[in-house]
Formats: sequence, structure tokens, C-alpha cells
Amino acid sequence: MKRQQPTPTEVIRQRYNRLAFVYNLMEWPYEKLHFEGWRSHLRERIVGPRALEVGVGTGKNMFFYPADVSVTAVDFSPRMLARAIRHAAKQNLTVDLLQMDAQRLGFPDNTFDTVFAAFVFCSVPDALQGLIELRRVCKPDGRLLLLEHMRPSNPVLGVLFDMMNPLIVRITGANINRRTMKNLKTAGWHLLSVENLSSDIVRWIEAIP
Repeated sequence: MKRQQPTPTEVIRQRYNRLAFVYNLMEWPYEKLHFEGWRSHLRERIVGPRALEVGVGTGKNMFFYPADVSVTAVDFSPRMLARAIRHAAKQNLTVDLLQMDAQRLGFPDNTFDTVFAAFVFCSVPDALQGLIELRRVCKPDGRLLLLEHMRPSNPVLGVLFDMMNPLIVRITGANINRRTMKNLKTAGWHLLSVENLSSDIVRWIEAIP
């Protein structure tokens, strides 16, 4: 009998399960140099009463959750989610943590006032479908917040990122050549503001449905 091949989602989930134990250590230098400062944007921009974080990972954004907002946070990797649960307990944080796939969110339409993610849509297997799902569960007057890295607009760098991507995604599960700005527009989001944080490779994005 021919062995059934794992789906792209299962492949990426397995990679993050494998990396969960060392994930924070791997990213520690980048967190201290840049990521922590960029994540701090969330504290002032997440509004409630209800917010959703997609791709909570090990819980690095929890420090920036506003105290007056009820946050639900999801991740499709059980081992990453387990780290986030331990982190929330250690910090005595109240957050509803669920194992869930960004491509198929188990929430009704128009549920959340803010939906947000940090460095997530580089690894969602079908990034466009994930952004469509975020728009579905966001209230009509809600807002999307994204901290994301993507393919550079420089033609030479863009080709280089395309060439490097197969190796990077195999090792880390993250794509470095996603065309996130195009995906946002195709998914029906309307851009409010875009801030380049590291050239145009890392951007802070705010959008509305």
C-alpha cells in the first residue's frame, strides 16, 4: 500500500513541534536586538473588548497584551502551544489558549475587535486562506495588526530570497519570500498604514476589513 504523503500543514506543524524546545533560544539574539521593540507596538494598538492572536507560538507577545482586553490566542502546533500555556501560568496571565489552525478558525463571523499576529504569515501554509479567515472573524469595524517579514521589493534581493527560500523553509518552517502585501489586498483587507521596520523586509501593518 502506498504511504499517504503528509499535507503541507502537517509538515509545517511537525517542524514547529520539533523546534518548540529550542525556539526561544534560537531567536533570543533577534528578540533582544529588534523583535521586542517591534512587538511593543501591540500594547497601544490592541483594542477590545475581544482580541485574537493567531500563531501565539511560545507566548512572546503576551507581555504586550493590554490588561483591559480579553485575548484569545491560538496555535496549530501543540508543543508550541504547551510552551505558551506554561508561560501564561508563570506570568499569571489570563488568556484563552487554544490549539487551532489559522486556515480554519473555529469562531463565528464578526467575533473580534482586533486580530493580530507577529511573524506568522511567513509560515501559514496557505497564507491567503489564513488572511481570509482573519477577515471573517474580525468585526466590520475591527482592525488587523501584523508584524511580518516578507519578500523584499528590490529585484536582486527578491530573486536571492526566492533562491534561499526552499532551504530556509525546510529548516525553520518559515518562508522568506511571501508576497504578504499582495495577499492582504487579495484577501479583502484595506490598508490603513504600513511602516517599514527593517528596509521593506519587516513591516508593521494595520488594516481594516
